[in-house]
Amino acid sequence: MNWLGATGVKVSRIALGTMSFGGDADEATAGSIWRAARDRGVNLIDTADVYNEGRSEEMVGRLMKSERDSIVLATKAYFPMGPDVNARGTSRYHLVRAVEASLRRLATDRIDLYYMHRFDDVADLGETLRAIDDLVRSGKILYPACSNYAAWQVAHALGMQHAAGAAPFVAIQPMYNLAKRQVEVEILPMAKSLRLAVIPYSPTGGGLFTGKYGAARRPERGRLLDNKMYATRYDGSYELAEKFSALAAELGHHPATLSVAWVASHPAVTSVLVGGRNVEQLTPTLAAAELVLDDATRARISALSPEPPPATDRNEEKTAHNYGAR
Repeated sequence: MNWLGATGVKVSRIALGTMSFGGDADEATAGSIWRAARDRGVNLIDTADVYNEGRSEEMVGRLMKSERDSIVLATKAYFPMGPDVNARGTSRYHLVRAVEASLRRLATDRIDLYYMHRFDDVADLGETLRAIDDLVRSGKILYPACSNYAAWQVAHALGMQHAAGAAPFVAIQPMYNLAKRQVEVEILPMAKSLRLAVIPYSPTGGGLFTGKYGAARRPERGRLLDNKMYATRYDGSYELAEKFSALAAELGHHPATLSVAWVASHPAVTSVLVGGRNVEQLTPTLAAAELVLDDATRARISALSPEPPPATDRNEEKTAHNYGAR
């Protein structure tokens, strides 16, 4: 268990993402996935209103009914929830309705961790933050959070919340895996410094780092093959996947287990989101809860992909060729 930022709440090292619920995972399969995760000690459950048009939230609501008070429940809002032009974004107009709709689908009286699913490029940030604070004061949200925000957007929001005496973001949810390491530049250092919880998603790269893909190897089906968004996101990463699978075999771990453990090994990471279409797919990622990597092993894995340059682009500062350090 790790602390959820500075909240005093403890959450499991692995969190269950339920994006497949109501889609690839029907009611029975979702129930099996739920039980497998809960039996492994997972208490952080993550969904979103947009997942399968609200069906994921509905399934989570039914599954958690008898154990609601032992679960830290997270959901999100931003993406379109219907054809109406205002059924999206993070305006006060939409957020009030989105929270009410999520509470109905989840059959609960509060949302423990409520994410802005994406930064809203149109809505005034002050309006968004005031709306969230009002929802906290009404008891419908316990803790605000954000997903897919840049570091400056998180820091700017926190500054505005502090100045207004409003409930601050306590957690962030960025994408993080061996092929997507941009968060190491500013987001993870920021979170560690400001005591924000970090709950990364996509630790296996949509299946890229599960042993199914290689330079000339593809499974019969998979998210990278069936979903153009994921195919675009990880285009050009198949050789990296092959190198990673080879190292996982050398180390004696399932690639999916190792990929999740690598994400979890970053000192700023609180909990790692895992999910799947069925229990068989989920099992090796859940096993990462017991795999703690030492610094040398993390370094070997990290060396497989390029380390992103520092935010200032002064890459010489990590060498002896610089003006000096404190």
